[in-house]
Amino acid sequence: MLQQDSIAQPSAAVQEGDSVVVQHRPLTPAQVLSWLPRDATPAQQDSAIQSRFKPSEIHWSEHPDTLHLPGHPPGVDLMNAELPQYYREGYFSKDSMFHPELQGGRVGVAGDPVPYRVQNDNVITSLLLACFLISVIAFTSARHFMIRETKNFFYLPREERTDFSETSNELRFQVFLVGITCLLIALLFYFYTLQHIGETFVLRSQYTLIAIFLGITVIYFLLKAGLYTFVNHVFFDSKRNQQWMRSLLFIVSVEGVLLFPSVLLGGYFELDIKKVTFYVILVLVFVKILTIYKCYSIFFCRNVFRLQIILYFCTLEIVPLLAFWGVLVMTANNLKINF
Repeated sequence: MLQQDSIAQPSAAVQEGDSVVVQHRPLTPAQVLSWLPRDATPAQQDSAIQSRFKPSEIHWSEHPDTLHLPGHPPGVDLMNAELPQYYREGYFSKDSMFHPELQGGRVGVAGDPVPYRVQNDNVITSLLLACFLISVIAFTSARHFMIRETKNFFYLPREERTDFSETSNELRFQVFLVGITCLLIALLFYFYTLQHIGETFVLRSQYTLIAIFLGITVIYFLLKAGLYTFVNHVFFDSKRNQQWMRSLLFIVSVEGVLLFPSVLLGGYFELDIKKVTFYVILVLVFVKILTIYKCYSIFFCRNVFRLQIILYFCTLEIVPLLAFWGVLVMTANNLKINF
């Protein structure tokens, strides 16, 4: 004999005429669990429930709820977001100047804004870090060239020397150092502007102001190089002009290397702007001494009239430098916001 299933679904037989109709009653989870032994594990209970009940898609009723208290209106649908008339229209609702979609102000009291600091500027920090890393990598490959140029800088050239042995990589390295020099000068004057001229400008971003200072610095060096080329071709031969342009490119590269610590100390270590200015002035004086020495050794070492070098140096170095400083100050004063 076969044993009867202990979890079989009970049914009720109803006799109608000559046929028997079996009616199945819906089960409940309690009934299914009652068929199991008392020591059934949770896994067995879960298996019994899953075998009897299958998940199906739920179809929510779309008919409105009409159940409400007698004598009271039906409840308001929560999905209905219509505002009453007295909320949608007001005294100024038909005015052309009424714009409720615009923000009318802030709640509470505005706090003091955080002051701008260079050490918190990710763009300038990333730019200086990239320039430093590229300079170190380029210097490792061109260190012999820099050592040779340093030795030749203090060597008095002879008339018969015509060898110019710079390769394209060495020339690109010097041009890159000149670009870094322009960027450092622009950043230094930007620090000076924030301290002595103003902090608010008509520009949308401070990077635009730095880019303007950088453009003026590049134009200054290009105009000075063009002025040197024009004057030297008038009074001196081409061989001396080539020696001078090599020396000038080296001097500007050295100036950028010497100005790099001032940017780091003034921007990231909060060194006093007066001390940074004093250091920059010392660097400029040192660079001008190197310039006048090289100018004398190339052009005027065999000239009897020593006064010409002073006129030459003042015309091509001091006057362009003062004009460059005046253009920078005038640009910063025109761009700042006067309250």
